[in-house]
Amino acid sequence: MAGPGMHQSQNLSLQQVLAPQLQQSLLILQAPLLELRNLVQQEMETNPVLEELPSEPGSDGTSETPAAKVDEEFKEEFDKLAKLDEEWRDYMAQSTSYSSRSQEDDEKRQFFFDSIATQETLQQHLMGQLNQTVLDANDRKTAELIIGNIDDNGFLQAAPDEMAMNTGIPQEDFENMLTLIQSFYPPGVGARDLRECLLIQLKREGKQNSLEYRMIQEHMQDLGKRRFPEIARRMGISVEQVQKAANSIAQLEPRPGAIFAESPQNYVLPDVTVEKIDGEYQVILNGEQIPHLRISNTYKDIMSGDGSGSEVKDYIRDKIRSGKFLIKSIHQRQQTISNIAHEIVKRQRDFLDHGTAHLKPMTMVQIADVVGVHETTVSRAISGKYMATPQGVFEMKYFFTPGYQTSSGESMSNTSVKEAIMDLVKNEDPGSPLSDKEIVEILSGRGIPIARRTVAKYRTELNILPSNMRRKY
Repeated sequence: MAGPGMHQSQNLSLQQVLAPQLQQSLLILQAPLLELRNLVQQEMETNPVLEELPSEPGSDGTSETPAAKVDEEFKEEFDKLAKLDEEWRDYMAQSTSYSSRSQEDDEKRQFFFDSIATQETLQQHLMGQLNQTVLDANDRKTAELIIGNIDDNGFLQAAPDEMAMNTGIPQEDFENMLTLIQSFYPPGVGARDLRECLLIQLKREGKQNSLEYRMIQEHMQDLGKRRFPEIARRMGISVEQVQKAANSIAQLEPRPGAIFAESPQNYVLPDVTVEKIDGEYQVILNGEQIPHLRISNTYKDIMSGDGSGSEVKDYIRDKIRSGKFLIKSIHQRQQTISNIAHEIVKRQRDFLDHGTAHLKPMTMVQIADVVGVHETTVSRAISGKYMATPQGVFEMKYFFTPGYQTSSGESMSNTSVKEAIMDLVKNEDPGSPLSDKEIVEILSGRGIPIARRTVAKYRTELNILPSNMRRKY
């Protein structure tokens, strides 16, 4: 009879054997579609027993596992892996081999994103204009140094005197080249602060003698805090004139480089599509991007034949086992995402019918209990995944939000409360905007209990100014 030491040794051995499979399973579960496709293609390059079949509509990318039921042996094995999850995450984080593999994966992932065509950067755009300007070598070098110190929003991050001190180039040269660059497109680029940025734009429009120019030049601080009566008193004009000029200033671009600084617009490929068919919402899983795999019959024949040596058979047996686990891991991923998506649709029908204001509060624990998985599995399964709905394309984690219990007993998500606050502000009297206290009273009157500090927090998250700064005259 085996003693406790023997059992511990066997368990440790099992964990060591299953660790790479655990890593692979979690990676497959968490990977968005395009990344998963790349992972599967990489695996096919290293595992000769895997072969790809033409994908069929509605396929989940597997052919070895029945769509209706996951292989019980695999499920049992996967459950064992899940129980070791936390331990192995700590182990893998400290493992040198894992770290190098993660770095390699990161490099491949970065290469994939770098391969996507991106728009021209602000610095490239400025260099393009500089190349069309006739300059001597010294001036060109000075101008290039200035462009290198302009951030993605279009602002100069180092003053001419600093650059002169660091390079030995006369400050006057930097001042001259800065004036040149500030004449480039977009208007306002190369400014040292917001005030200079706005003044440059007005100059380009020939408005250096305008009321707007004087307000920015002489009363920028009060303008930023919307102290319109104070500006009117100091300039000897009416508050209405200040308001009109402020409205005009608001049309200027506070971040001239923003049109270049935006992140590359990568395509979002939804893992799930929700469509309303005959009055009912149907969940359609996107499996077309995942290579449709099976174990090659050629290698099965080699295993059943007598012509191959034991080492060859051991190698093939190991690759077949690895291939089957990959196929079943993909199916497990698709099935888990499908189960979660069905539960989201079931709970968020009002949202699908009427929009954001009707989003219901929902937590990962609730979904995990229904689906029959751990909360961390739900978190991984929805990570980076998108759902296309009649209301638009949303990241799946968008649907998970805590909420409030209204006085009528209904549940209301935080997102819906924010939507209500946004709606109140949009429809308020511009001359007498709603204070946070008044918003609390209105929402309380609708049966939504909410604290004043929570309204202030949500207002900040929605980029809504305080009431005293929203007032219009």
